[in-house]
Amino acid sequence: MRVIADFHIHSRYSRATSQKMCVEEIARFARVKGLNLIGTGDFTHPKWLEELKDSLILDTETGIYKSAGTPESSVYFMITTEVSTVFSFKDEVKKIHHVILTPTIEVAVQINERLSKYGNLSADGRPTLNMTAPQLVEEVIEVSSENVVFPAHAWTPWFSIFGAFSGFNSVEDCYQDMTKNIFALETGLSSDPPMNWRLSKLDNFALVSNSDSHSFWPWRIGREANVFELRRLSYKEVVDAIRLKDKSRFKFTIETNPAYGKYHWTGHRNCGISLSPKEAIKLGNICPVCRRKLTKGVDQRVEELADRPPGFKPQGAIEFMHLLPLSEIIATGLGVYSPSTRKVWDTYNLLVREFENEYSVLIDVSKEELENVVGEKISEAIIRVRENRINIVPGYDGVYGQIIIFKEKFQEAHNTQRVQQLNLTDFM
Repeated sequence: MRVIADFHIHSRYSRATSQKMCVEEIARFARVKGLNLIGTGDFTHPKWLEELKDSLILDTETGIYKSAGTPESSVYFMITTEVSTVFSFKDEVKKIHHVILTPTIEVAVQINERLSKYGNLSADGRPTLNMTAPQLVEEVIEVSSENVVFPAHAWTPWFSIFGAFSGFNSVEDCYQDMTKNIFALETGLSSDPPMNWRLSKLDNFALVSNSDSHSFWPWRIGREANVFELRRLSYKEVVDAIRLKDKSRFKFTIETNPAYGKYHWTGHRNCGISLSPKEAIKLGNICPVCRRKLTKGVDQRVEELADRPPGFKPQGAIEFMHLLPLSEIIATGLGVYSPSTRKVWDTYNLLVREFENEYSVLIDVSKEELENVVGEKISEAIIRVRENRINIVPGYDGVYGQIIIFKEKFQEAHNTQRVQQLNLTDFM
């Protein structure tokens, strides 16, 4: 069976998250998206954990949870959370986010008992813990060897293992003697597999991809995901497929092009300066307009740590696919700037009704079938995204990148330097 999984989302108990984020709504929109395995997020929060106990039932066939309100649904839940550790390393403050997977609610309760010694778990769905990364792994693995910890959104400038502002230069520096228990890292919206493949020291780690979504809307949840082909769905089967980087089971990851991220290139938003790593390094990372230090982009950070040229692909690497949320593709095709307008929703719902879910539209349905429902232009846009035949004006210094699906628009964007950007709240 094909399993599309998004392990990293948040509940309404996390900051800047929709207050409607409950099990029923998550399951509803996961089904629309085409996800059939979704992380609960935030199991460390006491109130959310109590809701999970009431809202989920254990499916006896798979050993994974389902919504008690819709047990017949094809959507399964894995018990997951994200935590932030803040600690000092060589006289520098490190702020690293980690994702935790656990097989059952009962084990989650035991993890919470341990972690509550290091911070207030009720303060936020993603709690801040005063402990080192190795301490976190040790505590979690001591509860159960089936638990999994991996670094979240590995290249985000803030709060990540390789972040330019408070991160490390290697997995080993971060997790020390507990590195032996780390077998995966999350690419996040800031990076994709080709960027990570440039570091030979990451070859032993599986690359997973998740949305880190703070909302159930389909342009947020599942915007990044993992695709498996499994004989039987179970927690152990999924974890083993990742741990072993088993290409027969772990087929590919779904990635947003990292150029779309708001810190891909180095630059200065106020000065309108956006530079590739090569250009920024040539200028000594000094803004040519105001002469202040530029905000370093993720692409440049990768360049600093890379020991391989762009385009290198390790043997046995799990494949990936660049996609964009269907709503954003439709919005671009219709020439509107928000995926939540009625015009976009009408087209979106038409496609989902016809072809079951969003991923089916994005990955499987032929152009001819699409044209019969929504016409040539939207169909062509979907196919171009599927085949990675689009352009992105790279984001920089807090400004999101701009999707350019049709070449004439790409030229127009270059001629005008910058085109209109989406609002930050559209991507939470």
